[in-house]
Amino acid sequence: MAKSTICELLKIEYPIFQGGMAWIADSSLAAGVSNAGGLGIIAAGNAPGEYVREEIRKAKELTDKPFGVNIMLLSPYAEEVAKIVCEEGVKVVTTGAGNPGKYIEMWKEHGIKVIPVVASVGLARRMERADVDALIVEGCEAGGHIGELTTMVLVPQVVDAVKLPVIAAGGIGDGRGVAAAFMLGAEGVQVGTRFLVADECNVHDNYKEKVVSSKDIDSTVTGRKTGHPVRVLRNKLTREFQKLEDGEFSMDKFNELGTGALRKAVKDGDVEHGSVMAGQIAGLIKKKQSAKEIIEEMFSEAKNLGLNWK
Repeated sequence: MAKSTICELLKIEYPIFQGGMAWIADSSLAAGVSNAGGLGIIAAGNAPGEYVREEIRKAKELTDKPFGVNIMLLSPYAEEVAKIVCEEGVKVVTTGAGNPGKYIEMWKEHGIKVIPVVASVGLARRMERADVDALIVEGCEAGGHIGELTTMVLVPQVVDAVKLPVIAAGGIGDGRGVAAAFMLGAEGVQVGTRFLVADECNVHDNYKEKVVSSKDIDSTVTGRKTGHPVRVLRNKLTREFQKLEDGEFSMDKFNELGTGALRKAVKDGDVEHGSVMAGQIAGLIKKKQSAKEIIEEMFSEAKNLGLNWK
């Protein structure tokens, strides 16, 4: 059986990334996933550089395995964080919300593997020309900021368009999803929502309970009128967003509603007035587990379906 090229590229046991979820993906979760054989990822989000440096150093104390940092390129601290990952010897950088082109040469000089998140074939081709190492191809089933195409249709089109290894993301929460991703031509998967309920994930327990108790139709997309749609679980906040988008839309009012909403859910446990980002796969998740249990269960299920990934 052939080893996944992603495992060979990154020196990991299982071809699975943990999503770079802002306010959620910290050193605890990243180290838990990396210790379990996947690639844990610290989310820089909009955090200052020194916070990210501190989380990187904490992760190093918790694991001796490779882990990555996700850099949101629209962050005012993106350039600062781009340099810090070099200084701290991070092995992998994933990027979102922009083009990482101006940092790639610096990252490569420091031996960092660069793997951007893309939501279209056009962007995938641009990233290939920019000499990245692989692509995370994310469908709109994912939680948080999304594109328009589903994972099922996007992944094979990107696989056909580029020569880079593809990591499929969006709507993957069990072994069936892993097997399907490989059948579509992916070499690995990225999972976010299922890791929300990992023991090592430090989100408020109310957030975890909201995910575990959700049904198939409980996610919705807010912010389409802003040009930056976000998938979340339905609550009082999403109903307020919907009223605003259905009526006389005001960007100022939208921003006022959304400012601090993710932190409110993640840290304070206010899952009615906070933003509970989660993917459509949430309805499939019925239990809390350790990161190790999640990964081993998913790949055991996939193996039973005939997936020979290693």
